[in-house]
Amino acid sequence: MSDAMLGFEQQLLALFPEQHQRDCYRLFVSQLWQTLSKKRQDPAVIGISGAQGTGKTTLSSLLVQFAKEQGVIAGAVSLDDYYLSQQQRGVLAAEIHPLLAMRGMPGSHNIGQAIADAQAVLQGLPVALPRFDKAQDQPTAALEPQQFSLLIVEGWCLGLTAQSIVDLEPPINLLEKSEDRTLSWRHFVNQQLAGQYQQYWSLLSSLIWLKAPDWPTICRWRAMQEHQLRQQRGKGMNDAELERFMQTFQRLTEHSFLVLPQRVDLVVELDPLHQPQLRQSQFL
Repeated sequence: MSDAMLGFEQQLLALFPEQHQRDCYRLFVSQLWQTLSKKRQDPAVIGISGAQGTGKTTLSSLLVQFAKEQGVIAGAVSLDDYYLSQQQRGVLAAEIHPLLAMRGMPGSHNIGQAIADAQAVLQGLPVALPRFDKAQDQPTAALEPQQFSLLIVEGWCLGLTAQSIVDLEPPINLLEKSEDRTLSWRHFVNQQLAGQYQQYWSLLSSLIWLKAPDWPTICRWRAMQEHQLRQQRGKGMNDAELERFMQTFQRLTEHSFLVLPQRVDLVVELDPLHQPQLRQSQFL
């Protein structure tokens, strides 16, 4: 067994305590890789989209290890790694809307750098992938420059389109109703999504969507993640803070159920127990 494959098996063991879970994901990742390989031409940038708690980071890491076992020089980066600094978001909050101090929404990323990195990979050039320290809420030192045959990018809003002005007007939750009465936050996020983010999406060779059953399930999965973080770090959001945090994502997450089925190449249907089922969307 190669060192890369050993890494893949070790990852499965670390992630999934039950044998049946490891067997399920081993087969799933193998099938997904075979499907992607029918279309992929190296160098390539492949995207993984999905709401909070759907397992984007887990799948990205497993795919990188599996790709290495196939002899492919692969790396991964999260859209989160391109977050603006606390100071930069503070400027947006002061000039446009206080909610922009929070990271997460389109407009809170250095999307220009993300575009440049993806273009460099596609041109066969080395790239120093960024990293963001969420505990410190600041960018940290980038990785050493490396040339990749395959870069996997994961992010909750990958592939999304902007909404119409009419769709933006009615508030969909208490946060929008009470904290964005002028719609300035919604309009800014929507304008950002309509701009350079679409250019970034166009660089993706393929796009995978981890489709959760519904919004309540997404909130439950995210709450489980936060509970684990509190156990590991001894700090984290309480239930009220988490509910408010999730409301900032609700609009575009629900929008994703409407637009992504027509925009992605592969849909991975997740059941309430988080078990994946692969479904082809546009190719094969």
